[in-house]
Formats: sequence, structure tokens, C-alpha cells
Amino acid sequence: MAYAQKHACVAAGRHADGTRKGRVQGKASSPKLAVPAGVRRFVATRAASATSYTQPAKEAPTELEDLELPLNTFSPKKPFTAKIKSVERIVGPKATGETCHIVIETEGQIPFWEGQSYGVIPPGSKINSKGKEVPHGTRLYSIASTRYGDFYDGNTASLCVRRATYWDPEKNAEDPAKKGICSNFLCDAAPGTEITMTGPTGKVMLLPEDPNSVVIMVATGTGIAPYRGFWRRMFFERPDSYKFSGLAWLFMGVANSDAKLYDDEIQWCQKNFPDQFRCDYALSREQTNKSGGKMYIQDRVEEYADEIFDLLNSGAHMYFCGLKGMMPGILEMLQRVAKEKNMDWEEFQEKLKHNGQWHVEVY
Repeated sequence: MAYAQKHACVAAGRHADGTRKGRVQGKASSPKLAVPAGVRRFVATRAASATSYTQPAKEAPTELEDLELPLNTFSPKKPFTAKIKSVERIVGPKATGETCHIVIETEGQIPFWEGQSYGVIPPGSKINSKGKEVPHGTRLYSIASTRYGDFYDGNTASLCVRRATYWDPEKNAEDPAKKGICSNFLCDAAPGTEITMTGPTGKVMLLPEDPNSVVIMVATGTGIAPYRGFWRRMFFERPDSYKFSGLAWLFMGVANSDAKLYDDEIQWCQKNFPDQFRCDYALSREQTNKSGGKMYIQDRVEEYADEIFDLLNSGAHMYFCGLKGMMPGILEMLQRVAKEKNMDWEEFQEKLKHNGQWHVEVY
């Protein structure tokens, strides 16, 4: 029974009848993926003022559906060298900081599953605590595309990167000596720039195997990256081996409307799959919570706490990705709501973890 059919009873806290179907194994029967009309493809360079549109590959490499979960194919000692295809600023002028969508040409040589991460080793070196010159360490970034990439050909992967800067209050200016080495390298990179990569890595944020699952996604800032891979697989590509029939529900926390990421794609999903895709924003500098304070991500999630608890009781998966500072407020809220429901939160959370319904990747 598809989610749209059973949603009324799940939301009311009752279980729907019928068994849940699993993922179809084996190679997809059709070499083509569904192509949504009018959805923006990120291919512009950072110098451009608007994104361009490109047609996806006519035939996608659906053998990627047979791919076993790849883990640490490349390491810091034996990394992979790729090239930057494009870098695009994807926030408005009033956003707090700069966030870029970065497309990397991999030629399909470092394949991955949705929800995994790549490591990036920035160029240059540093002096370690022993006074020795060593290469910079690896920085992990959640992959912001499906295994097919933004062009559906399997030859690219994308990252969502916020430029890390440091504002010196004494100088009343940014201190370039304390800026993020890797994020600035990526955001400043020109097409053709070589990039040293490791991975892919990660098992925590993988999609449920059951395409009829309820997937609740909670993010702040660039924590939205893995979820972009989710919704593009669910709604844009819809491969034969993963015909999503469940519910994807995104909670996204950013400062203001200019800081929204991939909102055009989100709106497309809402318009074309209104029964299967929901999105609720927490805009801390534009919205207020029920107490009149700033609207943070935990406040927005709390507004739907009854429904979320019902869905979790019915097998929903809940994902968290973003700054680790969001988790204490979310956990305190969930614990408080559970107490109001005469539930033991620690016991309930342990059950979710045991059942593989609880997914956290924060940094």
C-alpha cells in the first residue's frame, strides 16, 4: 500500500495493513531515468549571474543500480584526482555568509551511494605540532547529488560548501589567516582546477531500502546536502529499482529567505508530488516561535511533534544533518514532548536506533 493511501491512518497513530515491499534487486530494465521538465541544473561558474539549463543524458548508466556500497575506495595515501567543473554561489545577497554548489568531474571513477561523503584534501601544507611540514588534513563533505550526478551520466558529483571565514571583532574585519582553508579553496576554484579526494565513506545516512518508507529530514545550512541526493533520486530520477512511494518531509533551518538552498528544486517537488513531499522552514531572523522568540529548527519540528511521533511509531526514519549545535535543542524538545505523552524518551530513542530508524551526522 503506497504512502498516499495509508497516510490518513498513520497520521492518526494507527498502522496500515499490508506488507511493505522491498527494493527490487538486479539491474534496472530500462536504460532511461525520468526527466523532470523545467528543473534547474547547476552548471554556471561563480562569475555568472544566473544559472544555465542543460539537458540530462539521454541514457543514464543504470548499472550503477547494481553497485555494491563503496567504502574508502580512495585514501589519503592513495587519493583520487578529479577536476572542478563549476562553482556557483547559491544564496542571495542578504544571506549570512556564502554557500556554493560545486560540481566535480570524476569520470565515474569514484562512485558512491546517496547519503555518503567525500574527503577533500586542500592543496598546500602546514606545520604540525612537532614542527614538521605535512600536507593538510582531509575535510569531509556530504555529497549533494545522486550517484548519477547533476547530469544523469554518472560522471560528476556535487558538494554544497559554505565558505568559512573569521570576523575579528578587534580589527572589525575578516582575518584571512583564520579562514577555512578547504572551503575557500573550493569556493574560489575555477573550472579545470584539480581536486584531491578520498572516500566515499559513511553508512549512517543511507536511504531506507524500502521505497515506501517515510523519510523525515532535519537540516541546518549545508546539512541539506545529502537530502538533495535523496529527493533527486526519489522524484527526479525514479529509477526502476527505487520507485519511491513513501513520504519525504524536510525541515530546514537557515537565517532568512536569502539563505535557502536549492529552494527551486524543493518547490518543484512540492508542486509535482504534493502528497509525497513536504517542506517546513525555520527562518530564525524572519520568523518567531510560539513564545515570541526566534524560530529555530527545534521549534518548527515541535509544531508537528504529534504527527512525527506517530510516524516514528509506524516505522518512519528520521535524519539529522548539519551543525552539531542543533542537536541539544532538538533532543531536549523531543524529550519534553515524550514526557508529555507519558513516554520514556531514552527508551524510545534506543528503540529507534536498534531498528535503524535514527540517523545522525553532525559536525
